Amino acid sequence: MSDVCMKSMHSEVAKLNFRNDRGTPPDMEALSPDTEIFSADMYLSLGLREQGKKILGFPRVLMLLSSALERSVQKNERLLETSQSKDVLTIFHGVRPPALTIRQYIERIFKYSGCSPSCFVVAQIYMDRFIQNMDIRLTSLNVHRLLITSLTVAAKFVDDAFFNNAYYAKVGGVSTSELNRLEMKFLFSIDFRLHVSVDMFQQHCLLLEKEASEGPPIELSMQSCRITESWSNKDDSTWYSHSC
Repeated sequence: MSDVCMKSMHSEVAKLNFRNDRGTPPDMEALSPDTEIFSADMYLSLGLREQGKKILGFPRVLMLLSSALERSVQKNERLLETSQSKDVLTIFHGVRPPALTIRQYIERIFKYSGCSPSCFVVAQIYMDRFIQNMDIRLTSLNVHRLLITSLTVAAKFVDDAFFNNAYYAKVGGVSTSELNRLEMKFLFSIDFRLHVSVDMFQQHCLLLEKEASEGPPIELSMQSCRITESWSNKDDSTWYSHSC
């Protein structure tokens, strides 16, 4: 996509650009009076605001997001098991869960994709829309593919710079052709509803904060590792080779 197209696209939506001088959305003043406005310190606390030229460490908002997704998966799988009901199968479902946990997978994507922290929040909002429209449950069999697909879409719509699908596929551990199919299915399933208002973004962050207070976060140390392989699509096994 050309720079002109990207600028045109960004001008038609509420830019989720949290990298201005104040560290707050440019159209924050347009929010309704009853909206709980985030301060610059709150954005900084969540890791949505840059310190200097880069975000330091693993943003707290991604820790909250991974913990929320993990709890959702555990809750859904317990429900499916106790009710003995079957989940609706989609092209996002694998034969078996990948070896990487949700937290590890998000860490991997954040490290190698160049996606902004706000992009991950938008991606989860997209995932919520997909789950509601498709009437499915988030489980360990579909969460990884939904994550890399929603992040691929969010990066193109939110971030000023992004990679092609071949790169995101390698980061996510799927083939380029599979990611292309997943992306197309995902977009049609959410009716191409990609706009996320600042109000909705802030409410989603508050929800993540609230959910974090209801259960202990899943703490896994982030390793500084180098990718040499990605998981095989034939058996859904994970074949990551790390050099730490």
